[in-house]
Amino acid sequence: MTQALEIFRALADSSRLRILRLLRTMELSVGELALVLGQSQPRVSRHVKILCDAGLTERRKEGSWVFVALGTPALVDPVLAAIDSWEGDVPDREGATDAARLAAVRADRAASASQWFEAHATEWDAIRSLHIAETDVEKAMQQMLGDAPLGRLIDIGTGTGRMIELFAPRADSALGIDRSSEMLRIARAKIGERGLANTELRQADLYSLPLGDAAADVAIVHHVLHYAQQPGAAIVEAARVLAPGGRLLIADFAPHDREELRTRDAHTRLGFSDAQISGWFDAAGLVAERIETLEGGELTVKIWLGRKPAAAPGKTAGTTLHEVKAA
Repeated sequence: MTQALEIFRALADSSRLRILRLLRTMELSVGELALVLGQSQPRVSRHVKILCDAGLTERRKEGSWVFVALGTPALVDPVLAAIDSWEGDVPDREGATDAARLAAVRADRAASASQWFEAHATEWDAIRSLHIAETDVEKAMQQMLGDAPLGRLIDIGTGTGRMIELFAPRADSALGIDRSSEMLRIARAKIGERGLANTELRQADLYSLPLGDAAADVAIVHHVLHYAQQPGAAIVEAARVLAPGGRLLIADFAPHDREELRTRDAHTRLGFSDAQISGWFDAAGLVAERIETLEGGELTVKIWLGRKPAAAPGKTAGTTLHEVKAA
């Protein structure tokens, strides 16, 4: 009863109802909500706090930005269903205005993403020119994961969200994490354009994922591991969040000698051998299931697939980060 009272108090304001409706479409920053609602940020922040206190929304800080998303579906979905049933056939002019302003916010995100890519295109093109086409890498990744539904997906180091774009349509839910708030803003623009409602993006570290144990069915680490100071520790953390039978898919480079990538593109590791990845899989309680080698450029791309057994002998994914030595 107490929770119900909090929910009805939170909904007793048209601005807060508008916020809920907007968040059904996409996750938004407080600043973006203020633009759509035509209100000041402090006022919107107060509305958001009331909704959060009732469990209807959640806030997440990324750098100087605060993003707002809907709360737990088990709590929010019945409330939204009730609101839908009460709206009737009366034209909602305020809702139409909000939708138009939201479209402008989406367009602004897309424009910002386009400008960022244009400014950094030469950096991406320089690396891509060294290995086979990314479309071939993606095709191989899709083949390794198969055609079955992916369940709960996490993309570790999501960057601009390409793996989410590619695999979220086959997942029950998809979470992309990255340390860069700029990358996440670009990812939001791309995912918003695709209308992927089952996705969420969070700013987090690959050594401390914002998930509990056994919370994911598939984890993807796409061209991220060569930036990691402790790749083994990153794999242990990815294994921790996998449920029994869950899979970890890693795409990265085979060992190479392109030393300039360290200074030019901040690569910490110059590729990985099968033995290294297999050793880290073993330490994390994963079984190496399949390895693919994609040649055709100066850099060879490797794809490793590991699975978490239902009952792994010896070490399990509960191995602590301190037990994995930096190789």
